[in-house]
Amino acid sequence: MAASIAASAFFPGSPAPAPAAAKSGLGERPESLDVRGVAAKPGSSSNAVRAGKTRSHAAVPKVNGGVKSAVADGEHETVHSSVPKTFYNQLPDWSMLLAAITTIFLAAEKQWTLLDWKPKRPDMLTDTFGFGRIIHDGLMFRQNFSIRSYEIGADRTASIETLMNHLQETALNHVKTAGLLGDGFGSTPEMSKRNLFWVVSQMQAIVERYPCWGDTVEVDTWVSANGKNGMRRDWHIRDSITGDTILKATSKWVMMNKLTRKLARIPDEVRTEIEPYFFELSAIVDEDNRKLPKLPDDKSTTAAKYVRTGLTPRWADLDINQHVNNVKYIAWILESAPISILENHELASIVLDYKRECGRDSVLQSHTTVHTDCNSESGETTLHCEHVLSLESGPTMVKARTMWRPKGTKAQETVVPSSL
Repeated sequence: MAASIAASAFFPGSPAPAPAAAKSGLGERPESLDVRGVAAKPGSSSNAVRAGKTRSHAAVPKVNGGVKSAVADGEHETVHSSVPKTFYNQLPDWSMLLAAITTIFLAAEKQWTLLDWKPKRPDMLTDTFGFGRIIHDGLMFRQNFSIRSYEIGADRTASIETLMNHLQETALNHVKTAGLLGDGFGSTPEMSKRNLFWVVSQMQAIVERYPCWGDTVEVDTWVSANGKNGMRRDWHIRDSITGDTILKATSKWVMMNKLTRKLARIPDEVRTEIEPYFFELSAIVDEDNRKLPKLPDDKSTTAAKYVRTGLTPRWADLDINQHVNNVKYIAWILESAPISILENHELASIVLDYKRECGRDSVLQSHTTVHTDCNSESGETTLHCEHVLSLESGPTMVKARTMWRPKGTKAQETVVPSSL
């Protein structure tokens, strides 16, 4: 009997049970009923009773997936439903099972995607956190930056400090993505063991144009040897849409001991770490190697001296190596530039010669001497300035030379090496 009930629940087309037996008396029930309230055959009464007792300890499915408790103590239950019994609405509720299966498959697909995203070749080495990617057979690093609203100045373009910060960020991400970042600001593992870190000694940047808010710039950087005891790092910034050059820069770096604060030679172990990443390519072909002269004491018609004193670093100006970040020096240098130059000209190039590091207790002064030049080709009057940033006690911190062009003047087109 139980088999016939199960068959009728899932297959409504099954033969119906035999007609119910006659009542024994007025208002009395038949001696036995099946689960649908239909009288069972006399010969099957014992089977129906056993089936009813078994169902009293289980849950009976209702139409549309509901559950109804069985009648306790062996009482027979009666199911009342006005919904026609069809094959569809008699099926169990599979939604939770299907949801679980779907979740498992989605999780597996996501995991497989992450595994498949791992780089297959050195030229496709990608940082999983979106810091950029290694290109050119592992010798160059590329990263994009979107110019934010808080990175633009009064001219509605990115400042020179913003672009220089992009240079520094790509340099560090290059070291990190290549797997050479130790415990320090750009230090390799072997450098960290010896308490060594990099400090910039010279830097030169040529700015073709300044990007605007919302522009996306593409920064390439790479390293090469600089003599026997130094390293060189170059950058090339382009517009990510047009490919036009925005800025080119080169720099020279030396090592300093974190404990003694003195310059140190490059250990052989460190050289072994970094030499596989050397890429002999110059971003700036004609570098400005002219010696930076001392500022003249006298004032003339072609040179004027401006001074800004009382400059002190804030806590936020210090980097992880507990000295002032090199980009901050540029802001201090421009502090003494006349406001008329900043209003009517834009910085076209800058050369920096770093002499010593600056700590948090330093008090500095910025000196600027302005020279006027006449560009015979364009007829525009250009300016070049010489700068000295020194401690108020006397020692020089940084020497610099800046070139300025009138705002709105188109910079000369720069030939991009075909290898880039």
